[in-house]
Amino acid sequence: MEAEDIRQVLVVGAGTMGQQIGLQCAAHGLDVVMLDADPAALERARAGLDGLAAFAANDPVFDGIDLAAAVAGITFTTDVAEAGAEADLVSESVPEDPALKGRVFAALNLACPGRTVFTTNTSSLLPSMYAQATGRPARFAALHFHQPVWAANIVDVMPHPGTSPEVVRLLVDFAARIGQVPIELKRESNGYVFNAMYNALNREAITLAANGVASVEDIDKAWTTVTKMQRGPFGMLDHVGIDTAWHITDYWARVLHDEQLTRNAAFLKGYLDKGRAGTKTGKGFYDYG
Repeated sequence: MEAEDIRQVLVVGAGTMGQQIGLQCAAHGLDVVMLDADPAALERARAGLDGLAAFAANDPVFDGIDLAAAVAGITFTTDVAEAGAEADLVSESVPEDPALKGRVFAALNLACPGRTVFTTNTSSLLPSMYAQATGRPARFAALHFHQPVWAANIVDVMPHPGTSPEVVRLLVDFAARIGQVPIELKRESNGYVFNAMYNALNREAITLAANGVASVEDIDKAWTTVTKMQRGPFGMLDHVGIDTAWHITDYWARVLHDEQLTRNAAFLKGYLDKGRAGTKTGKGFYDYG
């Protein structure tokens, strides 16, 4: 299979990243199917994609592309068999739990043709943690996007030891085809390249707040004043999603039995318990109009 042979992309997980990946693929002429077990999530994704299309319509990167029409062509389903029947490539963005991801891929393995390439958009896990569960480890690797996908257009291509070299080359070429700048990792590494640095920033910022060293606002103020960036770590996390940050932090706290990560996870959970997940709920560490 060549990158040009990929015609239908199955996006698994209709959250923030799934929507952006779906938009990027649809905008570049691919048929996109979005799969989620939760019908309500799919309804939110429909509205979210319409909003993304309107927001990005005037971005020069999409010159000459009718984003509204591209989004209108996306198919939404909760049916795994229907979703996988014609898929050439799967992009998975479900929560950061290797057991869950393994179960999802095992079901997809039964539904998808043998040619289908499986990819994971995991932020912090290693593909080798659930490669065997996919049922096709040689045709499986990480294909990790950043957000917003069309602007922060670096994509990490990270194979596990059993990934076929041909699949790695295919994914590098596919990433370029959909307007991304591929970075090919030579070995597995938690957090890829950018996220390895970004996760370290997040951990230290959350640690400062969870330990009562300084307020969220002052931690962000320190960062933005020195770096001259528009947002601090907590402002950025509001756009990523506090739920995403909690899933990652909670998972590693349990795996590593790390007391500080446990405190950090509890700190994040306090916001989620109040319905504050970030910009997608209109409120997170900050309130949004």
